[in-house]
This record gives sequence, C-alpha cells and structure tokens, in this order.
Amino acid sequence: MRKILIVNGPNLNLLGIREPEIYGSETFESYLDSLRAVYPEVELLYYQSNHEGALIDRIQETLKEDLTGLVVNLGAYTHYSHALGDALRMLKIPKIEVHISHIFAREAFRHQSVISPACQGLISGMGKDGYRLAIEWLLWRQ
Repeated sequence: MRKILIVNGPNLNLLGIREPEIYGSETFESYLDSLRAVYPEVELLYYQSNHEGALIDRIQETLKEDLTGLVVNLGAYTHYSHALGDALRMLKIPKIEVHISHIFAREAFRHQSVISPACQGLISGMGKDGYRLAIEWLLWRQ
C-alpha cells in the first residue's frame, strides 16, 4: 500500500476556527476523513505540531519509513525556518509544499518560502483542495 504523510505546522490545528474567511470553516480532521474516503488505496498519515523541533523530528522520522511522498504545510515556519528546510532536503522522497491561502496575495513576509527549494512543487491558494492536488501529483508520479 502506498503511504503519504501530511505534515501541518503552527496554527493549522485551529482550522475551522481560525480566520474562516481565509481558511474555511471545516476542520482539517474532517477534511482528512474525506481525503481518506477518496483514496482508500493510500494510507494517509497525518501529523501536526505548533513546535518547530517536533516538526523537524517528525520529518526526520520519515527517513525510516517507506513513504510514497510528503505533503507539507509548515505555516509561518515556511517563511523563515531554515532548519525545517534543511530537514526536508535530507529526504529522498518527493515533497510538495501546500498553502491553503494564496501566500503571494497576502502580507509581503509571506511571499518568500525558505522550504520551496527543498520541495518538488508548490500549491498555494487552492484552499484545502491543495492537499488533494498534492496527493494526486504524488500518486501520478509513481
């Protein structure tokens, strides 16, 4: 069975509550249930943390796993965590960076991603559907 890990960073545990005009009113857990229904042949693993070190630890753990790919939305860490970028660069599996909002249409600090160079692609501004698009690409690539 193919396995894909989704890693969400800070404040994404509050999807459904946090700025619903930007991020929508559905929780990520509910959305994840719908993704699992669409992809029953794929084991979708999920991890979320508000802590940079915990995210690095989880990304490093993938070195010991047989994953098809990784989908990452590292929230605000995207824009300044070189440590997370370094962790992603260690991985040989394909990685897709996802952002629910259109980061290039928001505040200037969000226009730069220090993790993009470590990923094979970037999906921004497609809402939670960006995760599905990332999964589609990872499966298509196999």
